[in-house]
Amino acid sequence: MKRRFSYLLLPFMAVFVSASLNSCTDDPVPLPTGSIKVKFDNVVGSKDLKLNAETYANASKENFTVSRLNYYISNIKFIASNGNNFTVPQDSSYFLIREGNVDSQQITINNVPAGNYTGIEFVIGIDSLRSVSDISKRKGILDQTSGPTNEEGMYWNWNPGYIFFMLEGDSDSATSSNGKFYYHIGGFGGLTLKTLNNIRVTKIDFGAQRATVSKNAATQINLKADILKMFNGPTKVSIKENSSVMFTPYSKNIADNYVSMFSLDQIIIK
Repeated sequence: MKRRFSYLLLPFMAVFVSASLNSCTDDPVPLPTGSIKVKFDNVVGSKDLKLNAETYANASKENFTVSRLNYYISNIKFIASNGNNFTVPQDSSYFLIREGNVDSQQITINNVPAGNYTGIEFVIGIDSLRSVSDISKRKGILDQTSGPTNEEGMYWNWNPGYIFFMLEGDSDSATSSNGKFYYHIGGFGGLTLKTLNNIRVTKIDFGAQRATVSKNAATQINLKADILKMFNGPTKVSIKENSSVMFTPYSKNIADNYVSMFSLDQIIIK
């Protein structure tokens, strides 16, 4: 009986081994992917932002013009309706949006898994891990010695770290001798000592709209960034009282304000 049992088992083993070998040699079927373009439209309330041109007013009834607006967007995540969220690979997830450079205001994310996305989440600024990583990990848009980061002055050499948000302009209410105001907001929490941490995460729900991704569709998410909310947020920022804010405790108030300046305008699928 023992010997007969062994003979009966051999055909089943052969089938099992054959199936296993076939499963190992079959290439996995790649999942369909597409791309998403995200466009940032900088505005001041109901008006389009125009550098060195139009005069605006904040909640403190202070008139001002804007000469420069820059901010970093990083660590982008698309929220999926089925729960399968897509986080952009970190090395491909750092962008510097500049009002003075139209091309920088539209970013393209490739290899996004096909599906329906109901929201977007991202960091305003540069995360602490990347901020303290070796210089070899901070190239391209994060290169502090050349390119836009250097040209726009978006890195503090005197107090190493990226400036997450930069707003500059002119105002009759400014107390500086040249009539200008400066808001340079950074601070990732410190490397060896605890310091200011102005890293902020914003999440935008698309409501009834959906960003549908497929290999045959071109999807574009249009976002508005309203800098008036930087002035008129939970803390009312007065140019007269705070004409220059950089690496000081008050910078937290500005960061807490501008985290809410982003909203969905529309989603376009072609």
